[in-house]
Amino acid sequence: MSYEQFAFLYDELMKEAPYDEWVRFTKEKLDQYHVNGVRMLDLACGTGELSIRFAKQGFQVTGVDLSNEMLAVAQTKAEQENVKIPLFQQNMAELEGPGTFDVAGIFCDSLNYLESEQEVQDTFKHVYGHLEPGGLFIFDVHSLYKMTDIFMDQTFAWADEAISYIWNSFPGDGPYSVEHELSFFVLDEATGKYDRYDELHKQRTFSPEQYRTWLEQAGFALLEINADFEHTAPQPESERIFFIAQK
Repeated sequence: MSYEQFAFLYDELMKEAPYDEWVRFTKEKLDQYHVNGVRMLDLACGTGELSIRFAKQGFQVTGVDLSNEMLAVAQTKAEQENVKIPLFQQNMAELEGPGTFDVAGIFCDSLNYLESEQEVQDTFKHVYGHLEPGGLFIFDVHSLYKMTDIFMDQTFAWADEAISYIWNSFPGDGPYSVEHELSFFVLDEATGKYDRYDELHKQRTFSPEQYRTWLEQAGFALLEINADFEHTAPQPESERIFFIAQK
């Protein structure tokens, strides 16, 4: 999947995302399970917002993303922030070669961009192979509730002088999947006119029980299932489900 122009708009559109909450939650889990290493693998790192935050917290971060456009933005930002983050263009379901790590993360519901069961299973197996014994694997996904009750058949819109968008969500091909049709209108300051860019994003999630099965099949011990950045079990209307597993 190529994010094309979306890569360059992403940071503006996501500026209110709770990035610091992902950092806080991850550090609390590492402390809780006495993982003292600092080598971190940030899968689907996107434009590097979380990678840079973790690097500033003392982690030795390696970023992986499928999109060259996203990685180009991440590289520029890392240089501006004076942090060193090796970046690799790879599909997380085919991960190989970046080394071994003390913690691996797939944040911001990025795992939901894998459309098939096999891709998720392959990702878990590759992550397991790139963790040190005792290393933690932390990821979050959309809940079933969010897919069916919040996204499905809904339209979202946002208007600003520089960037506006219309976002329509439709049922996808598989169970608990959605297709997001996004139209962006971006001001060209030189002409005073707006350029339009269209993107199609597909996401799919699975039940917590299914993720548990695949994690255990990959060799992980599932330590916790939490929700919405809290250290508590998911509730019927929880939107973001966190999994903490250990090699």
